[in-house]
Amino acid sequence: MAEWNAYYHNEDEEEEQEEGEQSGGDYKVTGRDSLVFLVDASKEMFIKGEDGQPSNFDMTMEVVRSVYTSKIISSHRDLVALVFYGTEQSKNPRNSFKHVYVYHDLDEPGAKRVRDVDGLQGDKGAQLAADTMGSGETSLGDALWCCANLYSDIKLRLSHKRLMIFTCRDDPHGDDSTKDRQARTKASDLKETGVVIDLMHMMKPGGFDVSLFFCDIVSPPEDESELGLQLEPCDKLDDLKKRVRAKEQKKRTMSRLNLCLGKGINVAVGMYATAVMTRKPSAIRLYRETNEPVRSKTRTFHTQTGSLLLPSEIKKAQVYGKKQIVMERDEVDTIKRFDDPGLLLMGFKPMEKLKLHHHIRPAVFLYPEEDEVKGSTCLFSALLMKCREKNVFALCRCISRRNYPPRFVALVPQKEEVDHGKVQITPPGFNAIFLPYADDIRTVDAPQCPVASQMQVNKMKEIVSKLRFKYRSDAFENPVVQQHYRNLEALALDMMAPEDTEDLIMPKVEQIDQRLGPLVQEFKDLVYPNGYNPESKPAAKRKTADTGGGAEKKPKMEVSEDELKAHMQNGTLGKLTVPILKEACKQFGIRTTGTKKQELLDALTARLEITDNLDHT
Repeated sequence: MAEWNAYYHNEDEEEEQEEGEQSGGDYKVTGRDSLVFLVDASKEMFIKGEDGQPSNFDMTMEVVRSVYTSKIISSHRDLVALVFYGTEQSKNPRNSFKHVYVYHDLDEPGAKRVRDVDGLQGDKGAQLAADTMGSGETSLGDALWCCANLYSDIKLRLSHKRLMIFTCRDDPHGDDSTKDRQARTKASDLKETGVVIDLMHMMKPGGFDVSLFFCDIVSPPEDESELGLQLEPCDKLDDLKKRVRAKEQKKRTMSRLNLCLGKGINVAVGMYATAVMTRKPSAIRLYRETNEPVRSKTRTFHTQTGSLLLPSEIKKAQVYGKKQIVMERDEVDTIKRFDDPGLLLMGFKPMEKLKLHHHIRPAVFLYPEEDEVKGSTCLFSALLMKCREKNVFALCRCISRRNYPPRFVALVPQKEEVDHGKVQITPPGFNAIFLPYADDIRTVDAPQCPVASQMQVNKMKEIVSKLRFKYRSDAFENPVVQQHYRNLEALALDMMAPEDTEDLIMPKVEQIDQRLGPLVQEFKDLVYPNGYNPESKPAAKRKTADTGGGAEKKPKMEVSEDELKAHMQNGTLGKLTVPILKEACKQFGIRTTGTKKQELLDALTARLEITDNLDHT
């Protein structure tokens, strides 16, 4: 019979699920995401920038490759396509459209597609594009029509459909009003079918005027958190990647909850994980003959009869007062259920009451969900504004999921920040910081150490000020994870060797020495006596016989039979360590088939029960 404790979530697993890891998000619509890159292949796209800057076509291909590789790692089931317009050659389904070249159909990304995009980069890539596709007339309406056919040919259920246009021409058709009207009509048809059209415009001589044509083509923002049409064009690769990432990455909620501000006053909010630890993906077991993934099934059998147990036949139990309390699974669920999932406002406290040691796990972000409860955005914004004005945080009781224990959270207001390109850096909302219970905070006795003099403290302050720098979490990558994906990429793309990864965590000793100069030696002279080298290891002193020299004595492992029986009666036999259990088995002459703790416990329990029965008879 399973122990009741085994039914409860492990605390680490619980936190991982709450942090929204690969267990997935809360989808409004189930299905796969899809993305179509519609790239301008005109001659203007291949013009290199000043001082050897890459051409707009090269930057676009670099972005496409980046999205391909990220999709392969994070969401390999998403569908991606690459289409060129304004080409001389034509290649599309049934060749219905001239000057449109479908380089990749709408399908899952793979290693071959990454190699294809690599072949289009650089001078050789420009020559290959010229030989394969060329540059010809432009009809954006035909290109949008072709993309619509790509979506209609997909029989899978799509949750999100997005189309990104990459170009450096603000008036692609010149003075041809017929083509302009045709493109606007086709863009409107695509929007009606749920396709979101985005413009990723790049720099060209004379600037890029969005109002000439593309303002009627691009879709409006889906909600307030969505990045709208940017007026300034991209002139750097990093800016282009940032804009594409802001559009392409779908924001998925960990859960949707009601924030109860009072009786009958509820605000619908979504809970988002702003930062999640990157881990290496778990290994997948494959069948050695077919290389297909193997599915594992777990079945429970009766230990005495060997019969298969159904889920309804498995009970939960908890030992209390030397008795086994048996419960049905529904009863356990009822005990665990504290309340329905949601956030309940308890009150407000000033920000100075929130201490640094109150942060016990990564915070989550709250943002209103207008689709769930009308008026949530307005009331949420008013609450956010007042909390910022009064410099207070909202104290709430949070139950993130059903059957989860309640936690207290501090809702800390956060204002919106944008960069010079009007790209949102931090969104407006509340950061929910999980607070510890009183039992979680313990008092630690400070170790007794010599007190430093004021001169030593001042010298160390100089060292700290010299080594201080502005920390950014995204500036330091996990070298183990990076090397893992480099190896996978090298295997998938048939590379001779994986790319070298720089370990940014290792300290830069030369720069540190150059910054500090003589400060280190001056600090050593103040702290250590003359002639003392703190880096040298002291010689090991040989212990004499009086001080316990010779071989180190092992701790005593013997346990008497009476002590073992007392442990068995109190149910504390499992608290003994494996070495003690092994020694007890040797003491009674018990032969065990294995060395696992449970096997040792079973053997000892059986032997002690036999001995106890003999004593009674």
